[in-house]
Amino acid sequence: MCGIVGIVSSSPVNQQIYDALGLLQHRGQDATGIATSDGSIIHMQKARGQVREAYRTRDMRSLLGTMGLGHVRYTTRGDARKEQESQPFYVNAPYGIVLVHNGNLTNTRELTQQLFRVDRRHLNTDSDTELLVNVLANELQQQVRGDDLDPDQVFDAIRTLHERVEGSYAAIALIAGHGLLAFRDPYGIRPLVLGRRSAGLVGDEWIVASESLVLESAGYELVRDIAPGEAVYIDRSGQMSSRQCAADPRLIPCSFEYVYLARPDSVMNGISVYEARLRLGDRLADTIAAYTPSGAIDVVMPIPDSSRPAAMQVAQKLGIPYREGFYKNRYVGRTFIMPGQEQRQRSVKQKLNAMSSEFRGKNVLIVDDSIVRGTTSKEIVDMARTAGANSVTFTSAAPPVRFPHVYGINMPSRHELVAAGRKIPEITIELGADALIYQEVADMEAAIIEGSEITALEMSCFTGDYITGTVTEEYLSWVEQNQLS
Repeated sequence: MCGIVGIVSSSPVNQQIYDALGLLQHRGQDATGIATSDGSIIHMQKARGQVREAYRTRDMRSLLGTMGLGHVRYTTRGDARKEQESQPFYVNAPYGIVLVHNGNLTNTRELTQQLFRVDRRHLNTDSDTELLVNVLANELQQQVRGDDLDPDQVFDAIRTLHERVEGSYAAIALIAGHGLLAFRDPYGIRPLVLGRRSAGLVGDEWIVASESLVLESAGYELVRDIAPGEAVYIDRSGQMSSRQCAADPRLIPCSFEYVYLARPDSVMNGISVYEARLRLGDRLADTIAAYTPSGAIDVVMPIPDSSRPAAMQVAQKLGIPYREGFYKNRYVGRTFIMPGQEQRQRSVKQKLNAMSSEFRGKNVLIVDDSIVRGTTSKEIVDMARTAGANSVTFTSAAPPVRFPHVYGINMPSRHELVAAGRKIPEITIELGADALIYQEVADMEAAIIEGSEITALEMSCFTGDYITGTVTEEYLSWVEQNQLS
């Protein structure tokens, strides 16, 4: 899970991309990169760390041009410590292509062999983004006809790319001297939205980004989501064209975007993230009422920030007071997306502080958006008890995470998942809670897609059903071993 943005403008894009990446910072804190195009020249800056720390004035001054793209990295493949694995990735032919990518490819072994043995291309990192840009470059090279590049050639290249690549990918590519290309995998697992604003006599300016809040902040009109399997090409003059490039596209977006990953003020695939989280709270309240005796809970508390909408709905529907018992230090990153279990454990108490006045002598119901490794949840239960809670009921707005996630979220190892192979009473003991209540899978799906045209969600980490159809037990074991090695 990363954040990506691409802009075609009538004015310099360096500051625009920097501002957009700041709004997408919640999607990745390991590293960041920006690339811009000044005619046929590509300028690029990459660095580890967060956006506000990564770029200096001299860096921004060197990012010339009116087209560009940017990336914030959350490591799901490769080594977070290696700056060379940060995005964007560049290849020099054809034309010069630089690409950013959000997602995970699931046939990396096969693609690596094909690129080496058939396409004669060299890979210098373990990043699947480097794989993706090389596949794109190879397929575009096969399609180039004549002296110039036209959209049909670009779309034909994406059509053959879809035939080769498996997994989840929302990608933006800059083709030097020509234009900006954005495309999405045939299932639309990872989000990508298209925006436009008028530049007067100059014409239209365009933006493509992971979340709609980026568009709204910069004054762009949300045109639509890029469809699963679709490619959008915007040339240097601002002329936009698009084509469906997949043989059998189906929109099955990632459920975890709505549960946790996206900002609540975003709209994805026609669904308001905030409203989806409210509905998750409504459904969760019904389950809590079914399993909790009347009068057994004194207060409802969220784990800030992403569980707050669900917790408010739980409190309202159950008629129980809502309280903010945990204060969040906003200068500590999201523990779920921090690389390494030890770092996650160390940061929990730096991130949250329990206010004793809200806990002392009370039967507390704590609402979190999800429970993945259980590290944060266990620490929170301990903090509530230390603060004086009489009893702690822990609830999750998402179902138990029992299976690895291979489509762009860092959950590759089953042994790290607290719910893998455990029944709910066993998880309750592991977390140290008095009671533990999870959302039902069917309730989560219904709450998210209610009122939309979406009929199914990618829920593999909850159900073990991998929608791309090529994720086998052997592959899962390989991913796990590769992560541990």
